[in-house]
Amino acid sequence: MDGPRPDAALDEEEDMVIIYNRVPKTASTSFTNIAYDLCAKNKYHVLHINTTKNNPVMSLQDQVRFVKNITSWKEMKPGFYHGHVSYLDFAKFGVKKKPIYINVIRDPIERLVSYYYFLRFGDDYRPGLRRRKQGDKKTFDECVAEGGSDCAPEKLWLQIPFFCGHSSECWNVGSRWAMDQAKYNLINEYFLVGVTEELEDFIMLLEAALPRFFRGATELYRTVGKKSHLRKTTEKKLPTKQTIAKLQQSDIWKMENEFYEFALEQFQFIRAHAVREKDGDLYILSQNFFYEKIYPKSN
Repeated sequence: MDGPRPDAALDEEEDMVIIYNRVPKTASTSFTNIAYDLCAKNKYHVLHINTTKNNPVMSLQDQVRFVKNITSWKEMKPGFYHGHVSYLDFAKFGVKKKPIYINVIRDPIERLVSYYYFLRFGDDYRPGLRRRKQGDKKTFDECVAEGGSDCAPEKLWLQIPFFCGHSSECWNVGSRWAMDQAKYNLINEYFLVGVTEELEDFIMLLEAALPRFFRGATELYRTVGKKSHLRKTTEKKLPTKQTIAKLQQSDIWKMENEFYEFALEQFQFIRAHAVREKDGDLYILSQNFFYEKIYPKSN
């Protein structure tokens, strides 16, 4: 007797739904492609949540439709849903079994720089696709020096509202309440949140904890993913120290960076209790608990 009945655990796994509400330019395409590569082998479904104009805030009626789809679409279970959608609290809709949320975030300035050049030059994933700001040759440094709108500190305000959710205050730039709510959700509503800079470790932890979906993900990423899946923004130029220093003067950067550091600390805490290091490599710890003194004794 070391846990629930195997058939009960199997039923739970077959009913599992994961939502990856991707923050733009955080290696989200790279990670999602791992899920696509594994779905046939591991027997689950992958679905992209395509919102009009990539709007991360759903209307109330779409929230109801989305929650109903996720919970009752049995043919798509087990399911892995991904899209640029802010966090949605399924409990508000009377759902008894909520989906598992995961996410990845990135250093806020690095994310903004990547997004800035992505809008102008695209990337090596779909090189022929015309981007919204195509033809604008202005560098990120020049944009910041001129006080341009595409590189303004307000553009940093994205990771906090994605984790905060669908409340109006979440999208109020610089809201302390929004950051506190984002932190609360990260700790209490997300199964695991990784960071772009340590993506392989994030994948390793997911494989160890959720093998129903991610069995084989670490090896796939190490052998194939780093080369084929890493999406690289074209023509990206690293900002100067002066540009970075100017952005870091803003209260918005300070809040987004505080949230990023909070997420990084939590991720590193989880990793420290899940792995051991040997010769520079990380290894997942085996099970470190068991059951004993079980009463009443069975005949």
